Amino acid sequence: MLLKKSGAGLALLVGAAALMGSATIADAATLRVVVGFYSAATQELFEGMAKDYMAAHPGDEVKIEVVQWDNLQQRLTTDIAGGTAPDIAMIGTRWLVDYVKNDIAEPLDSYIAPEFKGRFIEAFMSPSTLDGKIYGLPVAASARAMYYNKDLLAKAGVSEPPATWDAVVDAARKVKALGGNTYGLALQGKEIETDAYWYYSLWTHGGDIIVDGKSGVASPQAIAALTLYKSMIDEGLTEPDPTGLNRQDIERLFKQGRIAMILTGPWLRGQIKTDAPDLNYGIAPIPAGSTKATYGVTDTLMVFKSSSQKDLAWKFLSETAFSDKWRIDFSTKEGFLPVMKAEAQAPVFTGDPQLKAFTEMLPYAHFAPPVANWEQMVDAVISALQKTYIGQAKPEDALKEAAATIDSLIQQ
Repeated sequence: MLLKKSGAGLALLVGAAALMGSATIADAATLRVVVGFYSAATQELFEGMAKDYMAAHPGDEVKIEVVQWDNLQQRLTTDIAGGTAPDIAMIGTRWLVDYVKNDIAEPLDSYIAPEFKGRFIEAFMSPSTLDGKIYGLPVAASARAMYYNKDLLAKAGVSEPPATWDAVVDAARKVKALGGNTYGLALQGKEIETDAYWYYSLWTHGGDIIVDGKSGVASPQAIAALTLYKSMIDEGLTEPDPTGLNRQDIERLFKQGRIAMILTGPWLRGQIKTDAPDLNYGIAPIPAGSTKATYGVTDTLMVFKSSSQKDLAWKFLSETAFSDKWRIDFSTKEGFLPVMKAEAQAPVFTGDPQLKAFTEMLPYAHFAPPVANWEQMVDAVISALQKTYIGQAKPEDALKEAAATIDSLIQQ
C-alpha cells in the first residue's frame, strides 16, 4: 500500500534488459496488467476497468493479475529476467530508477498530450519523471499524518492533538500514567516501511536521507531523530517491542483503542470506518520539530519497453484507468489522495474535512530520493533502526554503519 512497498532487491534486473525484446506473453490483442494488492477492493476495481475497456473495444482483451505488494517486486523481477514481463505493471515509483537504468521502462512522452498531462496534480507527477522524461502515471498517492484517539488523550488530560515532538512526548507520558494496556505513540519496527516511520522524525528534525550526493542518515539531525524514538521506547511511551510489529499490527492496535497517536496514511480512515466505526479519533499534521514535514508517496502504472502492445496499453491507461469515473472510484475505495484535478474537485473529497490534514501538508512533503540501489539503502536503514530499538547499538553507531553502506551503494 502506499503505500505498500516491497523490500526485495533488483539483482536479477542486471542484464535482464537484453532478454526483454525477445518475448512477451501478450498476444496480438491481449493486454496483461499486473497490479499490487491494496485491499479487497483492488481486484474488483481493475476488473471493472478491464470490462469497461473491452466493452468499448470489442476484440481487445485485458487480463488483470493482482499480486501482494510484499511479493510484487520479486514477481516482476522474475518475469523480466525470464522475458515474460507484463505490458503494464503497478510499481512503487522509486523502483523506476532501476527500471530506467536497465532500459526496462518505456518513456511515455510521445503518448502524453499536454492536455492529458495537465489533468494531473503536478506534485504527484514529478516522482515518475526522470531526466526530463515521464516513465509512468501516478495511480495512488499518499501523504502521512497523525491519527489520535480523542477519548484516550482526553482521559489523560490532553485537550489538543500534540503539534510538536515535545508535546507528543508529554502526551505519551500522561497516557502511560493512566496505566492499563494502552500506549502513547505507536512505533513500527518490523518489515516494509519501518524506515519511513523514522523519516517522519528525521525530516522534522531538519535531516535528510541523501545530502549533496552522500548519505545524510548519520548527521546530527538524524542522530537526534533516532535518539528521540529510542528514548520513548526506553521510557515505555510506545508499545513494547516495536521490532515485533509491522504497520498493519500498529494500525490494528489503534483501531482497538490501545494507542493514543499513530503516524500513517489516509487509507486508515476507511479501515476505521469498517473495523472500528465507534472509535472517536481525529487527524492532525505530523508533529513538528525544527521544521514541518510529511512523507509523500506515489505508486505508478508503467509500460514495459518489451511490450508488443504499447498502443493498446496507452489506450487502456488514458481512456479507462485514468478516466474521471475510475479515478474517483479507485481513490475513494482504496483510501488514497486524488492524483488528478478532477478527482480533487469531486464532492467526496471537497466535502471531507479529514483530508485537510493530508493535503495541507503537501507543500512540506518529502519523497524517497530517486537513486539507484534504493531498496538496499532501505535495508541498511532498517537494520540500524532495529539494532537501536532493541538496544544492540547506540543511535550514532548504528547510523554511521548504515551511512557507510549507503555511501558505497551511491558510488556503484
